[in-house]
Amino acid sequence: MQSPRGLRAAALTATAVLLSALAVGCDGNTPKEGPDGGDLTAQKLQWTACPAPSESEGGGAAPSPLPGGAKWQCATMKAPLDWSKPKGDTIDIALIRAQASGPGKRIGSLIFNFGGPGGSGVSALPSFAPDYAKLRTRYDLVSFDPRGVGRSAGVRCESDAQLDQYFQQDATPDDQAERNAYLKNVEQFNAGCEKNSAKVLPHVRTTDAARDMDLMRQVLGDPRMYYFGISYGTELGGVYAHLFPRHVGRAVLDGVVDPTQTPEQTSLGQARGFQLAMDNFAHACVSDTTTKCPIGNSAQDVENRIAALLKKLDAKPIPGMFPRQLTQSAATNGIAQALYSKELWSPLTEGLQQAYAGDGRILMLLSDALNGRNENGEYSNLTSANVAINCSDDKQRYDTAYVQRKVPEFRAVSPLFGDFLAWSMLTCADWPVPGAADHPDVSAPGSAPILVVGNTGDPATPYEGAKKMVDALGKGVAVELTYKGQGHGAYDSKNKCVQNAVNAYLLDGKVPAAGTVCS
Repeated sequence: MQSPRGLRAAALTATAVLLSALAVGCDGNTPKEGPDGGDLTAQKLQWTACPAPSESEGGGAAPSPLPGGAKWQCATMKAPLDWSKPKGDTIDIALIRAQASGPGKRIGSLIFNFGGPGGSGVSALPSFAPDYAKLRTRYDLVSFDPRGVGRSAGVRCESDAQLDQYFQQDATPDDQAERNAYLKNVEQFNAGCEKNSAKVLPHVRTTDAARDMDLMRQVLGDPRMYYFGISYGTELGGVYAHLFPRHVGRAVLDGVVDPTQTPEQTSLGQARGFQLAMDNFAHACVSDTTTKCPIGNSAQDVENRIAALLKKLDAKPIPGMFPRQLTQSAATNGIAQALYSKELWSPLTEGLQQAYAGDGRILMLLSDALNGRNENGEYSNLTSANVAINCSDDKQRYDTAYVQRKVPEFRAVSPLFGDFLAWSMLTCADWPVPGAADHPDVSAPGSAPILVVGNTGDPATPYEGAKKMVDALGKGVAVELTYKGQGHGAYDSKNKCVQNAVNAYLLDGKVPAAGTVCS
């Protein structure tokens, strides 16, 4: 199963792909507001037609023209490899944009980060542009591959064949031999990251990406930062506001990461969040009066049958996407992926029906999406970048003995997901770069108002994180908007109340009243 932070990686992109296929830590040593990137602020971007996404970005076709015929444009920005040496070696940061459509007066560039860490913004933005058509009337829509991701000095750890094996491993070890094997797999993966990407690994922290964004703002010609961050993108946005509070123009944080938590607390919170989402899924299935729930007679029966399936798969996998088999780990990954969006509840139901009959293909497709694997067997660098960024950000390093003691606590919170999320705390074992901090610093006194949107049914970034972000940003900085819904994030749910409030803020500067609730 993915690392705890990885469970929120690229969920939005995966949802869009699956619906089609299934049609089917602040660096305390770095001062705020500097360095400024030196001569790189004067660089001129050369916008050209966008190529097809690279394998590291997920592959696929070049983005189709926008409604009305406007074409996507791509460019490369130079940024310092090491922000403490802004005149030293540089790396390329891949960008994509759709120019403002009018008819309103153009405000500037609205920069998106869709989450992860590890998700490619260059491949994600075209998938979701229709959802942001209203915002495009006054903004250029811009996104990017953060450093370490995709075509921006992408981290690479293992080959596609090795990753197939990595994701087949037993991620809920039951005895000492299985625990040793799990730890060995983690250490081999991390050693591959060091072997293949040693030069960039010390420079992929969230603080580095935030500095890249401020350079991007300047190169794009904007006096202030206009930003839309989703999932991990909320952490990146908070860190940006901390480092550059006076540069914030308007910023939306949606699907909010709790910036006060350690990785252990994040994992435990996600266990609770995914269990809540599973409870909601099970209740929705048996409460549907139009049809009989095909996977259980009661909500508890639905969950009991899923637990029995996972236990069976732990002992004996079933055929998945040939030649791979659906293991317990892959099935749990697939179920977790489907809980990101109500739009995937129907494929999840079908996938469970198939699995009960001995066919694991749909659950494996869902799992592959979470892991960044396409239908050709090629992996994006989603997992590699996710691990590299998280382990560079997080100071904590957990060992097998510690995790083993914590498993009962996690299991009590979530019988289905607890074990996986507990053992995923070993992700940074033997990582070659020290972590930056216990948790990110997002305090931003002096910042312009920031809109923070929390979803009460969010499995990956539980609702409580929104209030924690508001408090951490500081008094008078953030305004919270609550969405009583399901899935990860709120704006992409297409709830009109949420979208109208966010649009009014970004387009007209109208900050909603604190405590506004949408349902």
